[in-house]
Amino acid sequence: MSRLSRRDFLRTSALVAVGTAVAACAQPTAQIIEKEVPVEKIVKETVVVEKQVAVEKVVKETVVVEKQVAVEKVVTATPIPAKFHEAPMLAELVKAGKLPPVEDRLPENPSVCPLMEGVGKYGGTLRRGFNGVSDRVGPQKVSQKSLVWYNADLSLRPEVAEKWEVNADGSQWTISLRKGMKWSDGHAFTSADSKWWYENVIKNKTLTAAVPTAYSTGTPKVLAEFTYPDDYTIVIKFANPNPLFAYSVLTGNYPYVPSHYLAQFHGDLVSDKAALDKLVKEKGFNSWDQLYTNQNTWQLNPECPTHNAWIPTTSMTEELFVMERNPYFFQVDSEGNQLPYIDKVVHRLFSSVDVFNMWIIGGEIDYQQRHVAVGNFTLLKENEAKGGYRVQINADDATHGMALNHTCKNPLIREFFNNRDVRHAISLGIDRTQVKELVYDGMVTERQYSPPSQSPQYYEKLTTSYIEYDPKTANELLDKAGYDKKGADGIRLWKDGSGPISIIAETYTLGLEDQAEIVVKNMADLGLKFTYNFVERSLGEQRGRANDVEIEYHSWSRAILPFVDPAFFLAKAQDKSWCKAWTLWFNNPTDPNAEEPPADHFLRKMWALWDQIAVIADEKKQTELLFQIFDILAEEIPMPGVIGELPAPTIVKDGLRGLDPKFVMPISNPTYHGCLIPLQSYYWDEPEKHV
Repeated sequence: MSRLSRRDFLRTSALVAVGTAVAACAQPTAQIIEKEVPVEKIVKETVVVEKQVAVEKVVKETVVVEKQVAVEKVVTATPIPAKFHEAPMLAELVKAGKLPPVEDRLPENPSVCPLMEGVGKYGGTLRRGFNGVSDRVGPQKVSQKSLVWYNADLSLRPEVAEKWEVNADGSQWTISLRKGMKWSDGHAFTSADSKWWYENVIKNKTLTAAVPTAYSTGTPKVLAEFTYPDDYTIVIKFANPNPLFAYSVLTGNYPYVPSHYLAQFHGDLVSDKAALDKLVKEKGFNSWDQLYTNQNTWQLNPECPTHNAWIPTTSMTEELFVMERNPYFFQVDSEGNQLPYIDKVVHRLFSSVDVFNMWIIGGEIDYQQRHVAVGNFTLLKENEAKGGYRVQINADDATHGMALNHTCKNPLIREFFNNRDVRHAISLGIDRTQVKELVYDGMVTERQYSPPSQSPQYYEKLTTSYIEYDPKTANELLDKAGYDKKGADGIRLWKDGSGPISIIAETYTLGLEDQAEIVVKNMADLGLKFTYNFVERSLGEQRGRANDVEIEYHSWSRAILPFVDPAFFLAKAQDKSWCKAWTLWFNNPTDPNAEEPPADHFLRKMWALWDQIAVIADEKKQTELLFQIFDILAEEIPMPGVIGELPAPTIVKDGLRGLDPKFVMPISNPTYHGCLIPLQSYYWDEPEKHV
């Protein structure tokens, strides 16, 4: 059998530094203007010399100053190519008079996309799999574009935005759009699309019931003020400092919509309301806002204009979801070739994971990380030659473990989980080494939920807190906590003697059964009866919102960049929270299942620390405060982790270029999982063989 050992995986992961350096060297740098406060540090700049070599040099050294002075930092833009080129399929349309010349379709200053494996070739089709309409984030991550995006080293660069400027405290952001940029239907994209969104969507109570977090600050939330000095400038002024705002617009929350298209579906703006009501009924909706939302979802409505690299020609309700290149896409490569290189992306509906795996083995999947499970690594690796692909190992930032519901409706369980000694005992009672070796062939890390080793915010204290297997100490802690009495079957009793300690751990995450079986046995060795149940996702989410769960056994991701998405660290995401009722209160205090957390609870301390982080425009101080949050989690252990940093197998078809085989991609929700390196830069060596 072909197996990847943990040692091999770590050896592969060690190449990530080389991979990111190569990627950083190969990519052109777009212009970014920022306002920043001087700090004592050496500023380094990567200098491009040869394709595979990165050289660092000190370019300036600043000194500590007593007075804050805003410093403007400018990174010189890569020159825009003097001449542009287009795909043959588009050139034919231009020749036939059905499409304007490429120069007229691109913005005056197109985005120059970073390339990891050099300038590519036009043509071909990329095949992927999806499992239904609920899987629409898969195509989204492949094609959708943001105001800003990541470089391979996880720094930010402009994308839809040409540049941005931010004042010293982060309370005002000025975004410059690309002059001449167009929607996928050829209509001009200007600040008017943002103004329409601001006035008719964000301020409309029917479409936006609550003030959106991305565009508000303070408690209670205060919506930012948007102004529009000209057709290509958006000024966003927050009531309070918001230095982390750029992260809010990475994977959604875009401050604009195709207003020229969506205005016809807005119930407060149309002149013929009877016609709109008729359309609402014809489409099967109950109200105009439901219709509007559907029409603004490009995966379901191919007519909706976008800025995506590929635009749909079918709906995700069909068996084949087909996307073709966007003739008005705003990016080019370093030689002026309009992207994407690949003509089509086709998602094919699969009925089960087994069917999907058979497609991979049969060579019918070209590039995919989504739905490719680490548990199938051996199967997929052994069939590489047969399927004509390679299994590239990336690094998942997820951690598996148990969210102990501190607000459980059962008062006995609530008291149990709110006892720190109990939580320590549960964590010390887990034999993580057994899970690692028996379930994952040694390919994972024993850990708590924390940023992975690839993260700039990796914190070993939290990662390794209470992870040693020590059942003796665990039993002593349970005795100390007052659960020292047992029944004839060896199961500990509740303090009031009402019965055995019996708790249900449920999940809607596939693939956790084998490790959960070991953990359940470990708990039995401590005299605790844990039962593991799998539930369908919608039911599991419903039970979570109703605070009807005792333990949720899950996989927590979003850890690679805590400043981008701290929701799981702070228990602010209802999904997979360890304190369901308190999380409900944070998000919606009027919810009937919501409960306000105690004023002196450690959760309040973490929220208060994050409130400080959110208004400090100093990364060093932000990190210090973040580590204070991690210190609290390391001591409290509200969600005992089991294993994490799983290898994330990614299928790459032979002949597909654009992703360096040596590069280990961090797989996380904020970085769009397997799409951190933009797919519009992928290409076929021989595109004619992949039509």
